Amino acid sequence: MRPINAIRMGGVEVLPLIEGGKGISVSNGLSSGHWAATGSVGTFSAVNADSVDAEGRVVPQVYNGRTRRERHEELVAYAIQGGIHQAQVAHEISGGRGRIHANILWEMAAAERVINGVLEGAKGLIHGITCGAGMPYRLADIAARFKVYYYPIVSSARAFNALWRRAYHKVQEWLGGVVYEDPWRAGGHNGLSNSEDPNRPEDPYPRVLALRKLMRSFGLGETPIIVAGGVWWLEEWEDWIDNPELGPIAFQFGTRPLLTQESPISDAWKKKLLTLKEGDIYLNHFSPTGFYSSAVNNAFLQELKERNERQVAYTNEPLGEHVAEFGLGPRKRPVYLTPPDLARVREWEAAGFTEALRTPDNTLIFVTPEKAREIRADQAACMGCLSQCRFSSWSQEGPTYSTGKKPDPRSFCIQKTLQAIAHERDDPTSVERNLMFSGHNGFRFATDPFYSNGFIPTVKQLVERILTGR
Repeated sequence: MRPINAIRMGGVEVLPLIEGGKGISVSNGLSSGHWAATGSVGTFSAVNADSVDAEGRVVPQVYNGRTRRERHEELVAYAIQGGIHQAQVAHEISGGRGRIHANILWEMAAAERVINGVLEGAKGLIHGITCGAGMPYRLADIAARFKVYYYPIVSSARAFNALWRRAYHKVQEWLGGVVYEDPWRAGGHNGLSNSEDPNRPEDPYPRVLALRKLMRSFGLGETPIIVAGGVWWLEEWEDWIDNPELGPIAFQFGTRPLLTQESPISDAWKKKLLTLKEGDIYLNHFSPTGFYSSAVNNAFLQELKERNERQVAYTNEPLGEHVAEFGLGPRKRPVYLTPPDLARVREWEAAGFTEALRTPDNTLIFVTPEKAREIRADQAACMGCLSQCRFSSWSQEGPTYSTGKKPDPRSFCIQKTLQAIAHERDDPTSVERNLMFSGHNGFRFATDPFYSNGFIPTVKQLVERILTGR
């Protein structure tokens, strides 16, 4: 394997190994502090991060507001407090080595307010902001205000071109690097465009080369590109290391840091990672953000898939082939289905899926009464965790604070499930009942000899193994 040399990034020399930020509470101050202590770059998630009380216990994020707007303000306060706390933990553990970055999602609720509050409350402790899930045009201005470096996450040269021309060219001195996140291989939410096929992964090299050529045209030939998504062993990327065509390259590890002793995820989650097989992780389009996301195919995703399959189109009046009357709701208000669809509906009802829920696309999905109650309760409890949400119709933009669309019962409350899987540490079934994000290489835990006999390394051992190769 080629030797891995330090790279200049964010104004200092660091190892070109970046911990990928994973929310909620999956990459925290503990994991990022230990990663930075190796001389690399640790990243904690500033997406509704955990804070602690005077006794050091995690503060449950309980919402008492009667309205969504009131609960939204509670969520913002939790997020700022938690981000500050995780920065303090990371700074203390790192001992001044490496670099500490905070990761945010531009489409999360009040992203600007949260990152401003975290940077204000943790001055001098955070060296960079990574940001994706949207087009964070104002990221550069925030970074310049606090004199920290910014690292936009993009999945194509086209996306960075738009960011640069509209905003970043004005604040180029604080651009620490550009994260290329492969939309087919990375975990979590992915930046697939409408012109890209989720089932046809593209070779990342031409895409990154196109990004570098664009950056050189802007005078950014020495600004590092951080490759994220699909990185496991660095010898698999030897052609990228010290490649003059690509320029300075660093590598981001999102999935592998999950399975370390300092990783805050539950033991059940870690054990599940060690059993995954190729194909167990796939892209789905259920997220309330509207983005594709990469997650483990567990009972949670299976239920969503089946929920979406029990779906028929309807009309409010007889129209075309929609002539079969169906009584909807407690009052049995008539809507009209096609005769074949009505036959399918009768089969679903006989199997217990008796509750019909309307979607924004003039379709009905069929679920059990228990699932219908859960969906409605989750929608009613919305705290506005996203800038806008398909599942609840929340929008952070006034005056209505609504997307103006019907809530979509084909999706789910992402805040609820990510909080649950991160904090239900004593419940082994949590990894089946909740969304479990993972990069597409997650199945390699089961076949990599490094993890033989269930071995779980420390962060230091993992980084040493990455540097020395297989």
